[in-house]
Amino acid sequence: MTTNPYITFNRDEWAELRSVTPLTLTEADLIKLQGINERVSVDEVLEIYLPLSRLLHLYADANQNLHKATQTFLGNRSEKVPFIIGIAGSVAVGKSTTARILQALLARWPHQPKVDLVTTDGFLYPNKILEERNIMKRKGFPESYDTRSLIQFLASVKSGQSEVSAPVYSHLVYDIVPDQVQQVSKPDIVIVEGLNVLQIASYGNPRLIPQVFVSDFFDFTIYVDADEQDISTWYVERFKLLRDTAFKKPNSYFHRYSTLSDHEAVETAKKIWNEINSINLVENIAPTRSRADLILEKGPDHFVKGVKLRKL
Repeated sequence: MTTNPYITFNRDEWAELRSVTPLTLTEADLIKLQGINERVSVDEVLEIYLPLSRLLHLYADANQNLHKATQTFLGNRSEKVPFIIGIAGSVAVGKSTTARILQALLARWPHQPKVDLVTTDGFLYPNKILEERNIMKRKGFPESYDTRSLIQFLASVKSGQSEVSAPVYSHLVYDIVPDQVQQVSKPDIVIVEGLNVLQIASYGNPRLIPQVFVSDFFDFTIYVDADEQDISTWYVERFKLLRDTAFKKPNSYFHRYSTLSDHEAVETAKKIWNEINSINLVENIAPTRSRADLILEKGPDHFVKGVKLRKL
């Protein structure tokens, strides 16, 4: 007999777990937080994200109490360390929007915790290195990240270091921004969002790579899930929107796509999806889903239809 490690909730069952958690976001706030082709409703926040923020708040509090117990045992010699949340999922599935909404909700809890959001895009190798290694078309695959630097960053944050910096990535120029960093300074909570944050595979010479993984530093992990056909459709829709907006900027890496017709844009997006993003999803991202503490299952309308929570 197989055992299911998750408790499964439909939308209504999950919404009931909100309890008396107040809504602290307005319609205007949601407009700023949503993705380019993803509309987030107040109902979605009330029924999905408020219960999730309540759960995360309870977990973070429990973690803090455990830390206080350790401080007592050590005679108050240990540094304050943040609660770290990892969010994984495919390109175009909406994990960035999920991360931004959770950051906003968690920061509005009564004691107003400091919540920082870091994306692993900043730890991609610069295009120059990707081109030298002939893996430019595998950008977003595990081997395209400077995993050592990401692990060092998380180790520094988790050790309670007062200020840690992360590289900054620009989606407009499609590359790391030289001489620009994001400062993470004594946060209470850190949300780390990226395609492969739950990945445990090593790349390169295994004798030279310590068996420490990004996910080892997370206190709670979330996987944003959807049927691949739906994600593919969302990716194509997003590509068309970007063609009419960001791609039109002269300094955009994808400016060459700004003059495509609707048919050409759809065919180009499908080709990119099938040759790059679908492969990464099937081979690297989706297999990490079962490692998450919580799975948000989205339907074709981009709204969450169910939630799975790992049993303790």
